[in-house]
Amino acid sequence: MLWTQDKAFHSVSYASEADLEKTILELRARLFGPRRIFLDVKKKIGIKGGVRSIPDGYLIDLNTSEPRLYVVEVELREHDYLRHIAVQILQFSLSAESERIRIKNILSASLHETPAELGICQQYATAHAYNSVDHLLEHLVFEAPFTALVIIDAATDELQDVLTKRFSFGVEVLEIGRFEDASGNRIYQFEPFLADVEEDVAAVQLGDLGALDTVVVPAQEDGFNKVFLGEHRWYAIRMHASMRPQIKFIAAYQVAPISAITHIAPVASIDTWKDSGKLVITFAEPAHKVGPISLVNNGKVSQLQNLRYTSRQRIETAKTLDDIWGRQAPPN
Repeated sequence: MLWTQDKAFHSVSYASEADLEKTILELRARLFGPRRIFLDVKKKIGIKGGVRSIPDGYLIDLNTSEPRLYVVEVELREHDYLRHIAVQILQFSLSAESERIRIKNILSASLHETPAELGICQQYATAHAYNSVDHLLEHLVFEAPFTALVIIDAATDELQDVLTKRFSFGVEVLEIGRFEDASGNRIYQFEPFLADVEEDVAAVQLGDLGALDTVVVPAQEDGFNKVFLGEHRWYAIRMHASMRPQIKFIAAYQVAPISAITHIAPVASIDTWKDSGKLVITFAEPAHKVGPISLVNNGKVSQLQNLRYTSRQRIETAKTLDDIWGRQAPPN
C-alpha cells in the first residue's frame, strides 16, 4: 500500500498483458527517456519450419555512442519464470539470429510510421557517422549483441536468478507497479530504465554510458582482506546485464572507518555465482593501490552502500568521492 495524508493507494493487478502494454505506452516517455524509442510493433520473426516468435516490441537505445536494440517481452508475475518467460526470450534470440533482415525491415517500417522517432534516429545517425538510418539499423541488427528487456508488473529475486543463470546475453528487467485509491485515481511505481546508471554517467561527465568501464563495490574489512586481496575476486553482486560486457575494472571502497576507494584491479571474467542469479568478478591480476579516494565530510556523496559505476579515467584523477560522483551534470 502507498499512502499520503489524504488518501491510501492499494496495489491493483493488471487484467492481462494487454492491460500492462497500455500502461507502457502511457508512461513510455518517463519509463525510457528522450533518447530511447519504444516501438509497439508485434510481428512474427523466425524462419518457416524453425523457431518462430512474436516479440511485444523493440526498444532502440540511443543514449550512448554504441547504440543498442532490446527485444521486449511483456509479462505478468503469475507466469512461470522458467517455462514461460525464459523460453520466450530464448525463442526471441533464436528467431532474431535466423531472420535479421526481417527484423531490420520491421524496425524501418515502424520508424517511418512515426516521424518524430525517425527524426531522432536521423539526428543520431548524422552525429555518430552512420550514412543513414538504414545504416544505423543494420548495425543494431547485424552487429550489436542480442539483448532483451522484460517488462513485468512485479519482479522477484527468482526471476533475476533465472535470467542471469540461463542466458549469456544481457536481459534487463523493468518493473511497473500500479496502485489505485478509493476514487479510482491511479499512480504507478517504477524505476526509469537504467536510471541509476545514467546518474553515474552524468556524474562522470564523459557524456556517454559507454565511458563507464569500472564498478566500485563497498567492502567490509574482513571480506576485503580475505576475498578482494586474498582471492583476487569479488562475488555475490548484482549488476545490470547490459553493463557487463563493458566492465574492465573493479575498485574497492572500504567502508568506515576507512571510507575510501583504496584498490583497483582489471577484470578477467564476470560469471554467475554458484546457484544464484548473482555474479562473481574474477581479477586478471592482483589489485593495486589507488588514492585513497576519500569520503568528504558533509560532501555531496554519501557512504557507498551499493555497487556504483564510474571510469578508470575518473579513478586515476580523483582525490575524493565528490570528484567521482559529486559533480553536477552539464546543462542539456
